[in-house]
Amino acid sequence: MDKDIIGTNHSITINERKNIIITGVKKIDSFDNEEFLLETNMGYIIIKGNELEIIKLDTYQGNVSIKGLINSLTYMDNIHKKDKEDNVFSKLFK
Repeated sequence: MDKDIIGTNHSITINERKNIIITGVKKIDSFDNEEFLLETNMGYIIIKGNELEIIKLDTYQGNVSIKGLINSLTYMDNIHKKDKEDNVFSKLFK
């Protein structure tokens, strides 16, 4: 078992689809105003919406607050680094 998972809690709080607070975030892999890709201690999460922006980022405790219209939140258990890179590059060269 990964030692990061043992010591860190993971939770998600969504308030009226306008604000989301996520704990247990290891890193933010990519983000723009329509999509965030976060690595948490429980797997990768993709958040999709409109006018998304980071309100608070606490890298020490692993907390992230995002505001905007939240349309979906999906856990991705089997995401590979190549898939993430393809996603970022496809957005850059649209």
